[in-house]
Amino acid sequence: MTQHTNPSAPAETEVLIVGGGPAGSLLATLLARRGIRTVLVEKQTSLERLFRGETIAAPSVSSLHRLGFGPALRAHGFLETTSVTTFAEQRRVLHVDYRRFRDQPLPIDIPQPALIRVFNEAAEGLQGYVRMPGWSFSSLIEEDGTVRGAVLTKGRGERVSVRARIVIGADGRFSKVRKASGLPADIEPMARDFLWFRLPRPPEWGDEAQLVIERDKHLVILPTFPDTLRIGHNLPKRSLGELRAAGFDAFKQGIMRLSPQLAPIVEEHLRSWDDTGFLEIFTAEMEEWARDGLLLIGDASHTATPILGQGVNLALQDSITLVPVLADALGRGGPERVVTRAELAGFVAQRRAHKLRVTGFQRMQEAALGTGDPRGVFLRRLRYRLLNAFPGKYRVFDRVINARHVIDDVDLALAHTGWPRAADAVDANSYEVSAHD
Repeated sequence: MTQHTNPSAPAETEVLIVGGGPAGSLLATLLARRGIRTVLVEKQTSLERLFRGETIAAPSVSSLHRLGFGPALRAHGFLETTSVTTFAEQRRVLHVDYRRFRDQPLPIDIPQPALIRVFNEAAEGLQGYVRMPGWSFSSLIEEDGTVRGAVLTKGRGERVSVRARIVIGADGRFSKVRKASGLPADIEPMARDFLWFRLPRPPEWGDEAQLVIERDKHLVILPTFPDTLRIGHNLPKRSLGELRAAGFDAFKQGIMRLSPQLAPIVEEHLRSWDDTGFLEIFTAEMEEWARDGLLLIGDASHTATPILGQGVNLALQDSITLVPVLADALGRGGPERVVTRAELAGFVAQRRAHKLRVTGFQRMQEAALGTGDPRGVFLRRLRYRLLNAFPGKYRVFDRVINARHVIDDVDLALAHTGWPRAADAVDANSYEVSAHD
């Protein structure tokens, strides 16, 4: 299907979303379904991206089906993950079978480009929806301390201003909107970073994820649609240069020692540093996500670590929770009234509390995985075994990774009805473009 890539920008809109990842694209689609005029800005012109969050947790899978995206997801295809097993020093110490969680679908793996495309195609042609690939956020438009929109740029010379009742920063962990907002952020580097790579998935592997630990080193091994394994290997902060200096063969040998099960395919298919991707690990904590006329969501407001694969799911939940809040606020006043910080306070408090619970658990796991001394290694292995034997382990994990999403009744109803299309009203190309020299 041809995607809506109208390069024109309206001079004004109700909601201006910066960042066309999962959070921004889902939010834009749900808002456009409600008839709310929405502009989605994405600096990339292609959706093809590697080594991004591709694991969709069970609550998000359920929400996407309830919101009407199930047929498109099935049409593309995905991989269901049935379990995750932790091995410590070559011993199986913890196993979680996702099929044991009550009233939950299985987590799925689907390429992030495909997920974003599902959202974009659902919004294509909706009345008042404009997507602007190839445009970048440049600066905020501010008047008397209130955000009134943003200046966008394309290439070397094109520059437009779009006024909006609210600007949503959904532009990820290195958010330019966050930097421009002036809102304080506590950026905390984690003790390690990650190298990611992919390998063909052996037929006998099945659909189990693994966490493989050996002292202070570990591998995260994730079955990936359609037929690969996505593997993350930790390394100490700022040690990539040292790792490269030791040579690629030494890196491969280290992976093979960590997971003898992977050794044959590592030996055959992992050929050079070009097969790997580097991910810097840090968290960004913010007490305030909003100003009058501005809100940050997803990784822009709460950057998580890769542990438990929660980043994309936190982002999707932000968008689903935010839609009725924005619809209510936008229903008050005329076109010049911005959505205020006070109107967003309840959303921010709720989502920040959930995020802090998740990242708190992640930090505990990060500390455990970074242990290298013999006593710490023994205690970590013992804790995993005790948790594995604990009758309530599924209740513990259910609270951390399976927090249910609350979906507004209006969005549930709209998932099964038709939506106003641009062809039924004004032509999407008729928007005025406000240009600067």
